[in-house]
Amino acid sequence: MSDNLTRLNKYLSEAGYCSRREADRLIDAGRVTINDVVPEMGTKVASGDVVKVDGEIIGERKQDFVYLAFNKPVGIVCTTDTRVEKDNIIDYINYPKRIFPIGRLDKPSEGLILLTDDGDIVNKILRASNNHEKEYVVTVDKPISQTFIQRMAGGIYIEELGKRTKKCEVKKIDKHTFSIILTQGLNRQIRRMCEYLNYEVQTLKRVRIMNIKLDMPVGKYRELTKDEFKTLSELISDSKKTSDPKQHSRRKNRR
Repeated sequence: MSDNLTRLNKYLSEAGYCSRREADRLIDAGRVTINDVVPEMGTKVASGDVVKVDGEIIGERKQDFVYLAFNKPVGIVCTTDTRVEKDNIIDYINYPKRIFPIGRLDKPSEGLILLTDDGDIVNKILRASNNHEKEYVVTVDKPISQTFIQRMAGGIYIEELGKRTKKCEVKKIDKHTFSIILTQGLNRQIRRMCEYLNYEVQTLKRVRIMNIKLDMPVGKYRELTKDEFKTLSELISDSKKTSDPKQHSRRKNRR
């Protein structure tokens, strides 16, 4: 019997409506119903149940998924809640199918972000996000010293988050510009790292996510190529293992 049940957040994700994280927020806000009843968090959906978000029926999993690379302008917010944010990414792109961003890029930042209607791939990428590279080009308000480069690369303790950033690759491009490759995604990570060293970020652009490179004008999007999607799928193919305690234990024992 339980084999025919699906957790509500997973149902919304696999139907291509939103990511599981966003689904949890919608459920918590009381915007989701099962058979016209507002469910509790963790409720499961059975075959034949009617699931709605804001009164709209959410159907079964789609097959023809969309995968977009978008060059986000400064000032656009990475949210699917078009009721809250006027300058949101969904209204800006105005794509004919419902899509949602994979992860976030701060409002003051610009550059590459991926969007899709495939909730499954979103979960794999977000679960595996600490193992995959994201590259940024950053300008700051004063000349970059060698000490700045070394300390950024070596890891910095961010007091607000109670965490130290992982070691990363940092290269000076010119007097006020550097590139940085992160394998983690802490909130406002680069800005906070710079602030700790008494530098202020002037511009921040993401130029690469894993194998996908930024190659379109600001405000424009394109579909991923077959080769890009194939490589991306290979990179995240083992991401499900990150939630398997046995696999985690094996990795830990090998270190």
